[in-house]
Amino acid sequence: MLKIINQWDRDSFYWVVRQTRLLGLKSLVRRVSASGDGHIYALFSVACLLLHPKGQSLFNLLMMSFIIELPLYLLLKNGIRRVRPCYAFQGLSADFEPSDKFSLPSGHTAGAVVMASAVFVVFPIVGLIWFVWAVAIGVSRVALAVHYPTDVFAGAILGVSSVMIAITYVAG
Repeated sequence: MLKIINQWDRDSFYWVVRQTRLLGLKSLVRRVSASGDGHIYALFSVACLLLHPKGQSLFNLLMMSFIIELPLYLLLKNGIRRVRPCYAFQGLSADFEPSDKFSLPSGHTAGAVVMASAVFVVFPIVGLIWFVWAVAIGVSRVALAVHYPTDVFAGAILGVSSVMIAITYVAG
């Protein structure tokens, strides 16, 4: 079973990278990926905090979620130490220098899914838009050759789980 998953992961990775390059989407996926660097999270959460009655709830949920997500992300990334695809395959490279050598889980995806999940809890309709954006972040990380699809799935699971755990602390 693990062999099948590994083969799917590699085949899917190559397909996404190939399609991105064939369609000339590298510039777009770089911009999408950069939108997950964290600046938007801070701006949106502070704007909601200052301008909306439910802003405090969102802010508190995000803070607790990231307090849970970040240490888990660092433990997993440095414990698993899966080499990024841009370093693992000869002739394949990223157009930028990733923050580290390891790929599992995708931190950009985890952060985007934390944001989308927390927004969904507080503002359900707006949260759906954030989930579409989070999926785009995950796909962009594969397209840029810095993550495998399973890295993105792991990041998404980490993001959702962190918010689910945080809800018990913020609501309870």
